[in-house]
Amino acid sequence: MEGKSKVLVIGGTGHLGKRLVNASLEQGHDTYVLQRPEIGVNIEKVEMLLSFKKQGAHLVTGSFHDHQSLVEAVKQVDVVICAISGDVDHISSHQTLLQLKLVDAIKEAGNVKRFLPSEFGTDPSRMSDAMEPGRVTFDDKMAVRKAIEDARIPFTYVSANCFAGYFVGGLCQFGHILPSRDSVVLFGDASQKSIFVDEDDIAAYTIKTIDDPLTLNKTLYIRPPANILSQRQVVEIWEKLIGKPLRKSSLSEKEFLDSVKEKDYVEQAAMTHFYHFFYEGCLANFEIGDDAEEACLLYPDIKYTTVEDYLKQYL
Repeated sequence: MEGKSKVLVIGGTGHLGKRLVNASLEQGHDTYVLQRPEIGVNIEKVEMLLSFKKQGAHLVTGSFHDHQSLVEAVKQVDVVICAISGDVDHISSHQTLLQLKLVDAIKEAGNVKRFLPSEFGTDPSRMSDAMEPGRVTFDDKMAVRKAIEDARIPFTYVSANCFAGYFVGGLCQFGHILPSRDSVVLFGDASQKSIFVDEDDIAAYTIKTIDDPLTLNKTLYIRPPANILSQRQVVEIWEKLIGKPLRKSSLSEKEFLDSVKEKDYVEQAAMTHFYHFFYEGCLANFEIGDDAEEACLLYPDIKYTTVEDYLKQYL
């Protein structure tokens, strides 16, 4: 493992976390996975942790509710990647803010050369005008960023935009993860561009950054050129694959916002994110600045999955 960082993944049994563990192992890093007591009797997660161990990962016990255990875990590695869920399913519990305890542990340990907090979606620094209640996701992530930078902890923030599993399969429709062969509801004229990234690709790009000086104290944007697409373009790719057009209806901006009011808190939060993505085009309507890097340019050796190839699995 000479020349490779020792990597601790926190949240390693989650949707993205398990992919980060696998990518870290595949890229030759000495990989540690935090085994939290909170896992309880979740047999699927226990089996996943054991599978990581069989692949060569080290399991280390620690908890957000036990400061010293976090410090001891962090002392064993060079890089810490947190992948605890910060999505809207956990919005009311402010789970993202648990990372403030991790920041304290990293600061005390004093040995970490890179911390990648749980972001991976929309860049929260660009979402200060986001709608309630969804904006709390971005506010919490910015609070974690402030703590990291105040503590002078070296970092990389990863903005991976739309996870393909949550968006591409459902043709970008809210509440859908499988593509219909009959009909689709479009957001307005469905022309605003978004960016879609396969979760395994997100993990591969993320692990690439950890020893790269070019990404130190910067944001990494993952923007695969072929995957910068509007909802309408995603639908057209699917129509081409299945060999027939879908029946299309359109949801105006007003109709969408009116429908948000009828939902519970968690759904409202998720739908406001969809609003910013597909009515405002917030993911693709800006240029990357000098304080950031683009993953596909930095790491052309990674052959990312196109939206078309991703959709083929549903045929």
